[in-house]
Formats: sequence, structure tokens, C-alpha cells
Amino acid sequence: MTAPIDIISRALKDIGALEAGETPTPEAAQDAFDMLNDLVDQWSNEEMMVYYKNEIVFPIVPGQTQYTIGPNGQIGAIITGSITNNILTVTGISSGAINVGQTLSGTGITIGTKIVAMLTGAGNNVNEAGTYQLNTTYSTPITSETINLYYQRPLSIDSAFVRINTNSNGVPIVNGGLDYPIAVLAVEDYQMIGLKTLNGPWPKALYYQPSETLGNLYVWPNPSQGEMHIFTDNLFQNYVSLQDSIILPQGYTMALRWCLAERLMPMYGKASPTQIGMINAYASQAKATVKRINMKPVQSARFADAMLASRQKDAGWILSGGFFR
Repeated sequence: MTAPIDIISRALKDIGALEAGETPTPEAAQDAFDMLNDLVDQWSNEEMMVYYKNEIVFPIVPGQTQYTIGPNGQIGAIITGSITNNILTVTGISSGAINVGQTLSGTGITIGTKIVAMLTGAGNNVNEAGTYQLNTTYSTPITSETINLYYQRPLSIDSAFVRINTNSNGVPIVNGGLDYPIAVLAVEDYQMIGLKTLNGPWPKALYYQPSETLGNLYVWPNPSQGEMHIFTDNLFQNYVSLQDSIILPQGYTMALRWCLAERLMPMYGKASPTQIGMINAYASQAKATVKRINMKPVQSARFADAMLASRQKDAGWILSGGFFR
């Protein structure tokens, strides 16, 4: 499996700073490693470089309009699980949902341990029991215990909905409840709400304010029930060591190699004009290929009209929630 040191060695050879068979000095490897982490950190801000959409799920607390999200924030998940080597095995979930990028906290768990990939577990409230790959390997297994999971602080929120599982009389809704879309407000729109403490059955809008470490999520009106589902772009994780495993979809390894070479050229100044042009072209092509795969459809798919034609006679409207017709 590819590691940061492999990407660094190839990039240095591409710009002529290393010959075939040579390895970078510890100092050169560290400089390139820092540049690699800066590169993937920047990719988190490029929407079409992001390959995974997080679905963050958390229960509404009646009467609470503000939540924090990020390391040790209020929004997270509580699971029962064990760890062997770098594999987390989940056997139960008490609240929230499991996602790639979440940080683990519990007895014996190393600080900074994160979920980097789904294996047999699907997460996102879908077949969550199962296995997940971690970025940390444990020489001593951790037996089954309660583990807290914390989300990354999102850069922004793309969309959201609230799931209502009971009716006004507290009776559970058949087949798991109904989902209602929530408006994601800009700060100017949120400021225009005159009565921010207005009571309501569930949230109809939210405003998100990111900060340095924790994000603040405000919901309106003041809810009495519901389960929130918010969708955010997954952030790229910085690598901890030169030997970390790089777990990314197809095409990203090549993009990392050529984009890193492009960033290292000024530091070494050994590339000829021909090499500079070639490396710039390869880096641009590699990123464009990744972005083309990640590009969103121009228009979201809709259910066929035939499926909704008889909505006045039956419950066919439930396929769309009744929001598009």
C-alpha cells in the first residue's frame, strides 16, 4: 500500500532532485512531508476534489437551539466496539451515526485515532455494525468498551433534513418516520429572523458558524423533537508519519505525486523549462481527472411523474415527501 514516503520519493525524482534508486535524506523527506500535508489540507477547500459526503446524524434535544460540532463537541456518536491492530469492530450504537473521519475517544485509545475507511460496516445509520479501518495500529488489542466518536469540524453545510419518528400524539410513525427538508441559511438571513427563540415542532432552518476548532450550529425554530441529518464535504486527513497508509480512491495517488512535484520545484530549482511544463501539465491533468469523476450532476434526479400521478388517490406522494409537486 502506498505511503507518503513513496509519493515524496517519486515527486523528488520527477523534478530531478533524486536519481533512480536514491532515497531522500531525513531533512528532505520532512520538508516534502510538510508540503504534502499542506497540499491535502488545501484540497479540503476545493469542492470537486472531495470524494466523500458525510451524513452527520444526531438527535434533537427539546428546547436546545445551539450545538457544537468538532473535537469533543456536542454532536457525535456513542458506540460499543473493540480494536484489533488497526480494525475497529462495532457491535452496537447508542446514539448518532458512524462516519469516515470521526475521532475516537475511550479507555486505552490513542489520541488522534480516526476512522479512515469503511470495511464491512456501512455507517450513516445503514448497517453500522461491522468493521472500520483506523489510522492507528494497536499492538495490544482493546476489548469491547463504550467509545465516543467526534466529527470533524465541517467547513460548511451543504444541505440538511430532519426526520420525525413520532406524530403529534407521540405515536411512532410507521416505517421509520418522515423526512422534512431544512433551509441552510447565510448569516444575513439568520440575522433577519426576529424571534430566534420561537417554539416549533421541529427545525425548519439552520445556520452554521465555523470557528477555529469547533463549529456552532443554530436551528430554528426552537424544536421539540426530531433527528437531524446534515450533509458536509469530508475533509482530507493530514498524515501523521511518513509510513502512514494512503487510503484514497483511484486517481488520487497520481494527483498527489504530480501536484507535490509541482510544489517542490521552486524549493530545488533543478527542473528544466521542459520538465516544468511537463510537470505542470501532468499535475493539471491529474486534478482535472479527479474533479471530473467527483463533479455533481447538473440537476438532481427526480422520481418519474408516473409514480406520482395518482398521489390524490394513494400514498404515492411519499416517494418525494410531497415537496416537488
